[in-house]
Amino acid sequence: MLLQINKKILFYLFIFLLLGTFNNQKIYSLELPKITEIEITGLDEDSNLQLLNELTFLKIYNLFFLKKEEIKEILNSINIIDEYFVTKKYPSSLKIEIFETKSLAYTKKKEKILILGSNGKFFVNEKKKLDIPFIFGNFEPENFFEFKKIIDESKLPYSNIKKFYSFKSGRWDLEVSSGILIKLPDSEIKNALDLCFEILNDDKFKNVKIIDLRQTKRLITNE
Repeated sequence: MLLQINKKILFYLFIFLLLGTFNNQKIYSLELPKITEIEITGLDEDSNLQLLNELTFLKIYNLFFLKKEEIKEILNSINIIDEYFVTKKYPSSLKIEIFETKSLAYTKKKEKILILGSNGKFFVNEKKKLDIPFIFGNFEPENFFEFKKIIDESKLPYSNIKKFYSFKSGRWDLEVSSGILIKLPDSEIKNALDLCFEILNDDKFKNVKIIDLRQTKRLITNE
């Protein structure tokens, strides 16, 4: 560890001496070591290669003069990325560690299957086998996250939900893995979800196909 620190100090000292020796015009004409290796981890193999191709232009730079903002602009434009860490490994290597956003649900827009990530962004599904809920209807990610927060606070497990139905009024319906459709009210949604959880675990309602909770203090079922 100490040896690595000493090497870095010597490298910076070398650059400092160069900067003190040459004027600005000569600095940029110097043949300083360019980036020779870019290591990317965190995505699948094809995505890593695709991103590597997009970042190949960085190899014209010297690592010392490279601004991370140039890399961030590209990485921030890739919706599947949740967060990342860029590390300069002197004298000529760059390491980019990527963490994918968590896939929460998917929908279909303009004939494309789009996954909604926990970062609030949509990205195109190309290879993944989807084991997450499907969302019908038009919706804004912010509204979905508000609804999901209520679900997470309720007794009903998110993993038990198979489909969501979004309505223009802002109301949501959902279908659980057993195929039962649950019609939710506009307000007091958490209470409705808690009641729904109790019903789903009650053998008296095992043949129910629809649970309608839209009316306050009234339960309507359809077998």
